[in-house]
Amino acid sequence: MKPTYLFLLIAALVAGLLWLYGSYVAKPRPPHKRPPGVTSPGDRRVEKTDAEWKKILPRSAYTITREQGTEWPGSSELTNEHRQGIYSCICCHNPLFRSETKFDSHTGWPSFYAPIVSNAVYNEADGNRTEVRCSVCDAHLGHVFNDGPEPTGLRYCMNGVALTFEELKP
Repeated sequence: MKPTYLFLLIAALVAGLLWLYGSYVAKPRPPHKRPPGVTSPGDRRVEKTDAEWKKILPRSAYTITREQGTEWPGSSELTNEHRQGIYSCICCHNPLFRSETKFDSHTGWPSFYAPIVSNAVYNEADGNRTEVRCSVCDAHLGHVFNDGPEPTGLRYCMNGVALTFEELKP
């Protein structure tokens, strides 16, 4: 093969790989606007600029909570957390779920059947899914599905990196 053809082949391959890379990398999104009528516990709000969130959050948490990313299934230690405690938003520390509502959904993500209080989170349409966001800081937490256990029949499928866990001492 002549060097010119080899160069063109390599250049085409590199261009193709760069195009694929750009297609899969999380792209910055415009600031999220919460829907009218959404309330939070105690009407608490936490608002920060994109630069402020980047300073205080680990990169993985920033990508998931601020850019609507998703962690790999089975990658969060919280998936297998079985102690009694409270799961809170990593961004604003809003209490979201109690361990009593956690169940093994066999999906690879921490799953709950109900939030700690009804307005701890809010839902938004996300294509053919329903996105779950923190009602205090609008962080993307995961999605909710209608295939959970009783009493709600819901499965709040959360990204573990979007949550913190605090064990309740007896």
